Amino acid sequence: MIRFVIILPLIVVTWLLLVKIISDLKKANIDWTGVATFVGFIVLAFWLRHVTGMG
Repeated sequence: MIRFVIILPLIVVTWLLLVKIISDLKKANIDWTGVATFVGFIVLAFWLRHVTGMG
């Protein structure tokens, strides 16, 4: 029961933060090309680390 009391507020707070972030992103004027490039480099780095075992 104590876990439920601790986990439930964390889930609610996380959900509220996600809703706020999504609404702010919809209102903002963001360069999605730059964001996609940044995320692509991170994914490429993890993939190359997985494939080569280096890094």
